Amino acid sequence: MWDNGAIPTTLTVHKYHGQILAHEANFENDTRTKFGAPFIDLHRVDLQRALCTRAEQLGCKIHLNSRLTSLNFDDPPLLTTVSGKTFTGDLIVAADGLWSVCREQYLGRKDDPFPTGDLAYRIVLSTKDVEDDPELKSWIENPQVHFWIGPGAHAVAYSLRGGNMYNIVLLVPDNLPLGARRAAGDLGEMKSLFVGWDPILTRFLDHVKSIDKWKLMYREELPNWINEQSNLVMLGDCCHPMLPYLAQGANSSLEDGAVLGTLLGCMETKGHLKPALKMYEQLRKARGEAIVKETFKQRHDFHMLDGPEQEARDELFLRQLGMKVQSPFPSRWTDPDTTAWLWGYDAIREAERAVAEQPYRSN
Repeated sequence: MWDNGAIPTTLTVHKYHGQILAHEANFENDTRTKFGAPFIDLHRVDLQRALCTRAEQLGCKIHLNSRLTSLNFDDPPLLTTVSGKTFTGDLIVAADGLWSVCREQYLGRKDDPFPTGDLAYRIVLSTKDVEDDPELKSWIENPQVHFWIGPGAHAVAYSLRGGNMYNIVLLVPDNLPLGARRAAGDLGEMKSLFVGWDPILTRFLDHVKSIDKWKLMYREELPNWINEQSNLVMLGDCCHPMLPYLAQGANSSLEDGAVLGTLLGCMETKGHLKPALKMYEQLRKARGEAIVKETFKQRHDFHMLDGPEQEARDELFLRQLGMKVQSPFPSRWTDPDTTAWLWGYDAIREAERAVAEQPYRSN
C-alpha cells in the first residue's frame, strides 16, 4: 500500500484564476510531527487490494459476485444473494455503501439517497499523458495537493502511485437527470465550466481524453446504527455518506472499521456482543455525523459567489498567508482546530480506552 501511495510535501489553496490564498510549505513534515504519521494520497483500488490481501492473510474468505438481495435478522441472521446463495453468521457488518441494501432491509422500506445539487468530474492522468508539457509532468512527479476555489465550484488535484499518476476532481453544479448516478461526461461542457480559471489547471484539462461525472448524494441521519437484535451493525457510507470536500469518506470508514474491530477483539464471550456494538455506536455515530456537517460547511466556503462574503473570505485567507494560521480558517485543510480533530483522532486508542473505562457485561 505504501509503495502505491504518494505523500504530498505541500498544500496550496488557489483562487480560481490562480492567486495563492493559503500555502503550507512544510505540509509533510508538519503533519508527521503533529500526528505521528504522514498524510498519504492513495488510489481507492490500491487501498481496497491492500485491505483484501490483509483480510485473506488473517483467514477471511471473500466471495465475489455476491450482491445482496435480502436479509433477515433471526438468530442467526440469514443473507441471500442474487445467485441464490445464502450465508449465516453471528453478526452482519453492513458496509455496502451509499446505495445500501442492508440499510433498506433494516428500515423495511425503499430508501434512496438525496441529491446535493453538485456532481463530480473524476480525472486520472499519468506522466505519459503529459509528456509534451514538462511543467505538468513535474507537478505529477513531485507530490503536492492543490485546490482551486471559485464561484459555485472548486477543483482539487494530487499525485498517486509514487508520483506516476495524477488525480483531479472537479466539483460543479449538478445537471444529471433525477435518478442518474453516473454518466459519461462531455469534454467540451466540462472545459467550458473552467474558462478563465488558472492556466495550469486548464492545461491539465486539455490532456483529458474522456470523462465521467458522478452525482453527489447525501442521506438523512439514522436513529441507530445497530438493530434491536444486535446482529446488524452499519458503518461507512451506508450510515454517514460524506461529500468529498474534506476527503473523509474512506478515512472515516476506516476509523469505523478500526473501532469496531478493536471492540469485537476485546470480547470474551458472545454475550459481550451487544455491549460492544452499543459502545461502537457511542464512539462513532456523533463523530461521523459531525464530519458530514463539516463537509457541507467546507462546500459553502469553497463555492462562494463573487461578492462581499467572498471578499471577506479572501481577506481572511491573505491576512494569514505565510503566517501561522489561526482558527477559524476558511480552508479546513489548513485550520489547526479542524485538522487536530480530523487527523489527530486515534481510533484504536479511543476504543481501547472505552473498554478499559467500561468493561463489557454479558446480557
